[in-house]
Amino acid sequence: MAEPLRCREPAVPVLQIDDDKVRVIRWDFGPGAETGWHRHGWLYVVVPMMDGQLLVEYPDGTTSTSILKKGEAYHRVAGVEHNVVNAGPGPLSFVETEVKAFPG
Repeated sequence: MAEPLRCREPAVPVLQIDDDKVRVIRWDFGPGAETGWHRHGWLYVVVPMMDGQLLVEYPDGTTSTSILKKGEAYHRVAGVEHNVVNAGPGPLSFVETEVKAFPG
């Protein structure tokens, strides 16, 4: 699928760790900013740095919203294509950890 034209400000990813076990990125969003369309190759965990609201867009045109609470982590499985948008009135940041390999 071709990526739709971007009409929103891009969120800013700051790579913190990228090794053979994990990739850790801090995402900083202005109001209305988006990640752009992407798909995670691994299970991932998100830890919000502040309260906020996300809008998640899917390729079929559907959307979902999530209320984020500072410090309350959530996780998702790999493989779903999506675009994440800051749906709140202020800035938003979270840390996303993708798990590439499990110890064992």
